[in-house]
Amino acid sequence: MVLLAAILGLWGESAWWATQNSLPFGYVLSKPLWALGLYAPLPDMVDIPAGTFTMGCVAKRDDGVEGGCNEIEKPAHEVTINQPFAMGKHEVTFLQYDYYVWSQRRRDTKVDYPPDESWGRFDRPVINVSWDDAKAYARWLSDKTGQPYRLPTEAEWEYAARAGTATAYWWGKEFGENNANCDYHGRSVPVGSFRASPWGLYDTVGNVYEWVEDAYHDSHEGAPSDRSAWEAGGDAVSRVLRGGSWYYEPGSCRAANRYSFAPDYRGDGAR
Repeated sequence: MVLLAAILGLWGESAWWATQNSLPFGYVLSKPLWALGLYAPLPDMVDIPAGTFTMGCVAKRDDGVEGGCNEIEKPAHEVTINQPFAMGKHEVTFLQYDYYVWSQRRRDTKVDYPPDESWGRFDRPVINVSWDDAKAYARWLSDKTGQPYRLPTEAEWEYAARAGTATAYWWGKEFGENNANCDYHGRSVPVGSFRASPWGLYDTVGNVYEWVEDAYHDSHEGAPSDRSAWEAGGDAVSRVLRGGSWYYEPGSCRAANRYSFAPDYRGDGAR
């Protein structure tokens, strides 16, 4: 009877918590497992091989889509990734990020549950998360797992997104149909809704923009030739996003496309 009362108490507190934070009822079943240490929703990682590639927009490889190369994607330059690294198999989901928020709040660290625009949580990619938020999540994940998590650099991101291919999208030169969520569904879709790239990554094209480490520069002139983050000489108030999103046209979802926002910006197209 005591055990039954304890379980019912956990569920009751979880129902109150979900209601107070405008979280879905399904979380009522998840939270007791979090509290008991029986379930921790953490990202799955994929190994990315070392190699060399041409970063940026190359005529006949990356142009011909929505008018061709943008000036901020030039000049194309060779980059060497000198050792393998790991990258998240999927975009970080709401469930994973909400677990992080719950964990931090238990330690009296003020973190907010980001709004989901009424699209749903669970396995949808988390949105309304700033670059600052993403950095904090990576630091927490490092502490949680003992592994050195961080945001990818812009060079690492583009290299991984291209997956060893030589076309505007990893599957070919044309966007086509049923390959990615870019100007397609009018909102995000659950991660893994489309097939993976040859390197096992999902949604590097579309769905939601993805923050990378680098400061924003308005071209690739002077960019590093290795995997390092590019900070010097950049816009001190902007950070780079990659991959396009559900909101933008297919040309903005090419591997070469670049975008930027202030590090405290939160929106429904980025994570």
